[in-house]
Amino acid sequence: MLGTHASKLERWLGAAEVERLSLMMRDWYGPPIAVAGVPGRVMVCGGGDFRGRIETGLEATAKGVFRDMARRFMRALRVAAGGSVVGSGFANADEIYAALTQTKQYKRFKWQKGGFTGVASGTTSLWGGAGDPAAGGNASNAPGGDAPTDATTGGVPFTNPPGGTTLHVLTVDALATLGATALVYDRIFQVNKTMNSTATEAVTGVPTRYQSTTETDFDYAGGNFLFVEVGGTALAATAHNWTTCLYTNQAGTTNRTLPSLTGNSGAIVRRLDHPTGQWYAPLAAGDTGLTALTQMQCSAAVATGVINFVMGHPIQWVPCPIANQVCTVDGVNTAISMERIFDDACLAILDVCKTTATVTNFLINILAAYN
Repeated sequence: MLGTHASKLERWLGAAEVERLSLMMRDWYGPPIAVAGVPGRVMVCGGGDFRGRIETGLEATAKGVFRDMARRFMRALRVAAGGSVVGSGFANADEIYAALTQTKQYKRFKWQKGGFTGVASGTTSLWGGAGDPAAGGNASNAPGGDAPTDATTGGVPFTNPPGGTTLHVLTVDALATLGATALVYDRIFQVNKTMNSTATEAVTGVPTRYQSTTETDFDYAGGNFLFVEVGGTALAATAHNWTTCLYTNQAGTTNRTLPSLTGNSGAIVRRLDHPTGQWYAPLAAGDTGLTALTQMQCSAAVATGVINFVMGHPIQWVPCPIANQVCTVDGVNTAISMERIFDDACLAILDVCKTTATVTNFLINILAAYN
């Protein structure tokens, strides 16, 4: 896949947003992640490089085009595609149009979430944010933890599509009260860490989605990522790092060691307990994902506070480069390419590498269809 035209991308998203996305993905170990809202098929890869075509001229900007995108999208759906989209569940665009207008084979996922005071360049989890869906709680204690689903408080509830059909993203509408970049992800596992202890703590619970070790499978574990989330209680002011933590990688290899991750003394509620600029925990060299977390350990006994170790699988980046501007994203003809939402998925949002410490509120709507 060829590199993306840099000038066109910066004109569309803004230079600051392009730079922020690049920095976020500088050390990413998983497969490329789609960038929503960019005409064409643009992905951001490990190393922070952008790949794929951008189908807009040098004069076009997101602000000037978003207001017309929904109308163009519906018109485009009336034109049959030249071939099937592999794994999309639809043979052509006529079937998508029928699912939306005739058979009503679609579902909506909505977030109206209040954010949290954060840290500039730090990442905030909106899992515990007030609004719709309701605030998610702290994870269950080790060793079991939780494998969240859409029925878990904090996830977006929905009814699975009928057997033999699959659900895929068609459009995304997003608004943020400040310029921001959201990551929509499937929250596949979470477990509470005992904080006032330096002992190793075993984890036996496992996710129920994205568990295949076969790279060509749709539920391949490559791209599963881990993050350390402060729960509903801030941490005491104690310097610490996360070591020695063990996991099973995307190939099923056990007892892989997580590189030491530096935490934050007195980390505030819902911040990721990572260094600034880092929204995922690093993995051992050569690993591209994990199927299970098997051990947690903190270097210091932190007297108070809640920490959740969370596994997720990225669905898509949602850039909101313009404060209070609704950004409408075409999920068929862009890099999202009808990204699949699995049955029982627990969709959630991260406010990644915040531009300022100020609270950012989000309104995000996803329209998905099944066939």
